Amino acid sequence: MKQDSKLTMIVLGLALILFGAACVTQPTSNSNSEPGAIPSPSSSPTSTASPTVSAAPVTLPVLDAFFGSDETFTAELKTKLSLTDDQITQLRKVAREETAKLRETEAGDHTGTTAAARELAANRVKEIVGAEKEAQLAAFVSERWRVGTDAPDTKNATPPTESLSSTPNAVPTDTRVVVNAPAYRMDVFEGGRLVKSYKVGIGYPEFPLPTGLRSAKAIIFNPTWTPPDEPWVESPSSKVKVGEKVEAGSKLNPLGLLKIPIGSPSLIHGGKSAAKLGTFASHGCVGLTDALAQDFAKVLAQLAGKKLSDADIAGYKKNRSETRQFTLSEPVLVELRYETIVAEDGKLHIYRDVYDRNTNTEETLRAVLDASGVKLEDLTEEERSQVLGALEEMSRDAKGKPDTLATAKTSASPSASPASSPKAIAKTSGKVTRNFKGKKEVVIEIAALKGKGYPAMAVSAGATPKAKT
Repeated sequence: MKQDSKLTMIVLGLALILFGAACVTQPTSNSNSEPGAIPSPSSSPTSTASPTVSAAPVTLPVLDAFFGSDETFTAELKTKLSLTDDQITQLRKVAREETAKLRETEAGDHTGTTAAARELAANRVKEIVGAEKEAQLAAFVSERWRVGTDAPDTKNATPPTESLSSTPNAVPTDTRVVVNAPAYRMDVFEGGRLVKSYKVGIGYPEFPLPTGLRSAKAIIFNPTWTPPDEPWVESPSSKVKVGEKVEAGSKLNPLGLLKIPIGSPSLIHGGKSAAKLGTFASHGCVGLTDALAQDFAKVLAQLAGKKLSDADIAGYKKNRSETRQFTLSEPVLVELRYETIVAEDGKLHIYRDVYDRNTNTEETLRAVLDASGVKLEDLTEEERSQVLGALEEMSRDAKGKPDTLATAKTSASPSASPASSPKAIAKTSGKVTRNFKGKKEVVIEIAALKGKGYPAMAVSAGATPKAKT
């Protein structure tokens, strides 16, 4: 078992999204009000992800993050899954041992696969609780990841699933913010109309954004940051220490001017350079420059029916050492998507499968086309050839390695992946993927899609910056 532990870790520690770095929500001080409860959306449904996107991959670092950040997690393992104290102790120990092996370096590399990490974790958990309980635990953790947690109001943290749809590329008919990670894009919809778009930075592949429906209830200006008890903080190059609060306004504070909690573990926050828009930029959060974060904060407040003026923001900026909370009059829905195939007014965008979720398949393609009333057979021979070639080209992870599960026709089972073999797992490394290798997307003109699909990016200050690739 000790040898097996050495083989797993960063395979894709997909998991540390839950407690990663700058994106861990910290308590605020000097707030002027408390955030309100998450609403019960009654608006028209919209899509959260492609039908072929699997549930959140549960790895041992995911378990470690829940054990460390969610006070109710252990209790519910007992009451809902009927796990014993001994089983929970073993799970906690194994999860922590794996997480402790993670180290972050500037010259990062990424050689593992999600499938390998998922399967190895499943095997370790089965050894402790058995196959039936392992499946129950995976489902339980996946659901918590999807909806997020937002203590102390966790009883209201799960928006009704009726507000989500399996239809790909769905255009909201209500007011909400939509983030599509593979497109590095954040859209603001008001009453079903796209009013603004932003290019954003997303979580590293080892710290990916989750998917699901969240809610923004407050904007925290001048946030402090306390480095979490995670191995990357202890790297030789780190200038901060676990548990030692970094003051607001400090150059070592990665949150920038403001943060917007959208349910733990994720945030939308500033502090990023323009070069980080359109690429990997965070540990599981949506990143903006401070200027764009300020612009987005004003738009978000307006959506909630409350004015946030430039003068208000200037007042917050006068004293960067004072943390202040601006509570939204009405919570605003934030939908996190992972869609690598997007139909958009005469064009088909096929994005790189940066989180190795095996979404660039013919099955997903057909679902996207069907949603716009188009069949794959309706395309010209040249269009079909281009599209299928693009699917293959974009079925690669961030480092240019082919998706281990993707095929031209359908997604395979994770357990069938050759990456699950001991040889494949043994090649993994414990470094974070910072750089992107190869194209990020292929855009193909499709006549049959003219006037159909998801809207093109709305013009905004952050829609078309030159991003580092």
